[in-house]
Amino acid sequence: MLRLDRRFVIANGFAFLGAAPALAQHAGHAGHGQYEKLTEPGRILRPELATIQSVFDSPAPKAAQQGRWMAKADLPLPRSEMAWGTAHEGKMHIVGGYGAQQVDRPYHHVYDAASDRWTVAAPIPRGANHIGVAFLDGKLYAIGGFLEQNRKPHSACYVWDPSVDAWQAIAFLPRPVGSAAVVAFGGKLHCIGGAIGDTFDTKKSIDWHLVYDPKTNQWDARAPMPTARDHTGTVVVGNLIHVVGGRVDSFHTNSNLHHAYDPSTDKWQMRNPLPTARSGHGAVLYRNKLFVMGGEGTNRVFGQNEAYDPAKDSWEQYAPMLTPRHGLGAALVGDEICVAGGGAVMGGGIQSAINEAFTLAGS
Repeated sequence: MLRLDRRFVIANGFAFLGAAPALAQHAGHAGHGQYEKLTEPGRILRPELATIQSVFDSPAPKAAQQGRWMAKADLPLPRSEMAWGTAHEGKMHIVGGYGAQQVDRPYHHVYDAASDRWTVAAPIPRGANHIGVAFLDGKLYAIGGFLEQNRKPHSACYVWDPSVDAWQAIAFLPRPVGSAAVVAFGGKLHCIGGAIGDTFDTKKSIDWHLVYDPKTNQWDARAPMPTARDHTGTVVVGNLIHVVGGRVDSFHTNSNLHHAYDPSTDKWQMRNPLPTARSGHGAVLYRNKLFVMGGEGTNRVFGQNEAYDPAKDSWEQYAPMLTPRHGLGAALVGDEICVAGGGAVMGGGIQSAINEAFTLAGS
């Protein structure tokens, strides 16, 4: 297993201020590129297929303020299929995923937006991809994940304490699951949807909705999603949990469904669908709107950046990503949505070290 020095820090002093949909070809590390193949070591430049598969057009109306994207410090190494990122006290955390020709990495990278630097924190005890992550009461929780490439889920769960930089096992999930969405609400963790199956032939999306109580170290069931999905974008907005998009068994059958769950009534409601059906996207609450960026579909890697206004139950499009990606880590850090890593082409064959941030400040 690849081991990274915990004291390792990487910094990048460049900033790209453009917001046009043209793809950014960043400098990379020592001119060796920001991408890497899953099947062979060594940095490469952006694959031609990535440009062919990139799409930016959104059917949603344009927002008056489009915002802008900026290049930030690259990840220490190309990664993808972390599935999600989470943030706390001005830092973004991304855990697990593909990297260095393996799909069960225990990586735990931490991005400090104020200094534009990455550090390496304690690795998760069991490496996996598509781990559900969320902060609750100042601690980072990691739920389930796949042990093989987007399949063979496990049920182990862990909590990381930043004060000692150490992980501790907590109650296992009742059943193994990967690519589930995890959010904190009301002092508990909600684990929603995901996929099961040890082979590609048996893999399927699920509608499970489980809740973890750290006070009792127990899992309980809640009302399942109306439609089984995995690789969703899931965010707490006010008193509701919104689940947006995702795939139904495969990215060939992506969904644009948008449901909101009310924990006080244990009921789901339909909301205005996502304009661009996709899965493996990022979802972040920013300035009271639910922003959705990136994702993949059949021969497509999406650069669309669309935002939902819960007060109006409507969507608008904003400046698209500089570099379309899926299976990325996305989180709000300060007044910026940071989007790190991810796959540049459909599937898990190519990882990236790219880190870009979106902001409405100054636009």
